[in-house]
Amino acid sequence: MNRLGDWLVAAGKLSDADLQRAIQVQKLSGGKLGSILIRLGMVAERDIASIQVERFGYRLVTPDDYPEVPVLDEGLVSPLFLREQHVVPLTDDGERLQVAMLDPSDDYVLRSLELATGRRVEASLALSSELENAYERLYGAGASKANEDSVEAEEAGLGANLDDVERLRDMASEAPVIRLVNTIFSRALESRASDIHIEPFEHTLMIRFRIDGVLQEIEAPSAQIAPAVISRLKILSRLNIAERRLPQDGRIQLRMQGRAIDLRVSTVPTLHGESVVMRILDKQSMSLELETIGLSERVLKDFKTVLERPNGIFLVTGPTGSGKTTTLYAALNRLNTVDRKILTVEDPVEYQIQGVNQIQTASKVGLDFASALRSILRQDPDVVMIGEMRDKETAGIAIQAALTGHIVLSTLHTNDAPSGVTRLLDMGMEDYLLTSTINAIMAQRLVRVLCPHCKQPETLGDDEIEHMGVRAFCPAGAVQVWRAVGCDACAHTGYRGRMGIHELLVMNDEVRNLVLQHASSEQIYRTARQHGMRTMFEDGFLKALDGLTSVPEVLRVAQLAR
Repeated sequence: MNRLGDWLVAAGKLSDADLQRAIQVQKLSGGKLGSILIRLGMVAERDIASIQVERFGYRLVTPDDYPEVPVLDEGLVSPLFLREQHVVPLTDDGERLQVAMLDPSDDYVLRSLELATGRRVEASLALSSELENAYERLYGAGASKANEDSVEAEEAGLGANLDDVERLRDMASEAPVIRLVNTIFSRALESRASDIHIEPFEHTLMIRFRIDGVLQEIEAPSAQIAPAVISRLKILSRLNIAERRLPQDGRIQLRMQGRAIDLRVSTVPTLHGESVVMRILDKQSMSLELETIGLSERVLKDFKTVLERPNGIFLVTGPTGSGKTTTLYAALNRLNTVDRKILTVEDPVEYQIQGVNQIQTASKVGLDFASALRSILRQDPDVVMIGEMRDKETAGIAIQAALTGHIVLSTLHTNDAPSGVTRLLDMGMEDYLLTSTINAIMAQRLVRVLCPHCKQPETLGDDEIEHMGVRAFCPAGAVQVWRAVGCDACAHTGYRGRMGIHELLVMNDEVRNLVLQHASSEQIYRTARQHGMRTMFEDGFLKALDGLTSVPEVLRVAQLAR
């Protein structure tokens, strides 16, 4: 019996079937079970560390515990030994040496360090990715002279002829580059990043993660290794590594930290190499329930009412990255019953939904939104989702589908809900068709959620309330909101996670009359407000009053009521 495996199964972090697979791999290749589970992507290294902390009482090292400079002289312990044994010294007072280790119970390493240094050694548990990053920062340059397997040695080995595709392919398949790419993926998942940006410049390689909608730079390797890293990503994406003059799109499917992860990959040629952006699609972290995507009680009630209608069009508007796809998937999930046939046309298909027939467009073979729509309407669907209404032909087919008894869901790129109507009129849609088919339009943005561990209350001044025009939403007396502070739990940003703020325009007779008159979006906006529509800012302000987000964050993404 394997104790670690049994503990992970008991904690719900690992299935019995995966444990047996890992044990078989261990019998064939040797090594420690924990390392094998992490390498196979069955368990996150932090889950294994939590089990070890709980069972053995180890202290878990944090990134802040690692020193800024090496604490031991290379004459005492060589960087090569530290690399091979997965150890990084933390502090040394001359009598006691504290070290971070992947296995604090390894007596051989502890005795070796005591003999080499003459100190009493105390070991703490380290996460592999954090220890690897600390080692490269502290000892990378020195270790490269003795260790041909280090990343620094491979940078020197890139040589002058980077145009040699076969050489580049070989470099991308070697252990240091593979390890570096895997570390980038692992750090992105642990940071809850939605996108990874890898951008080569003349003298630097910049790596940034988009976390809660904001880009944050991380420590990056030398620019010399950029071609090998980008080639590795293109190989994983099944792209042509010899083509560096044209943009390419691909996909990476992998299993990490016990989760199935999809990465949507885009490359574009730039002045100093190819820029790569990867959108992380984590199926397990995505909620498809309407109740959990941040809809306020009032909007949720109206939204459900709209979805219960037997036909018509429901549109979601907003810029790229505002959560439109998640909202549509949540709506599809609610409509997904045995008695309904659902077909979607997407570019690309981001998440697969059981029971939904999803079509990915392929412009190279002529399968665009319009041609796919013409075909799927002959498939006798009840619900149709269109990834985006991009042109008059697509919008026209969608309207015809709604007129013939289908429920149609789609997205538009407009700043607010009333502008969705005028956008369709500008496309050339007939006004009477819009009034007959559109049920509702919802605009949305994503705001960051305040970290519950460090947020602090503050009082909103009367001048601020008057300026924002939200007096009607404020309780009597002092108005308390919350502000972001920052702590270890939120990486000192003050925020952790995101939620939506929404503006739902439900079509009524007054709005339909304005559409027939080709009224401006401003007129439609004022009429909708008279009938109770809350703006995105007002929806966000109410969530700020509830302590979910901050007023500055709402102001960052939504404009004040007009």
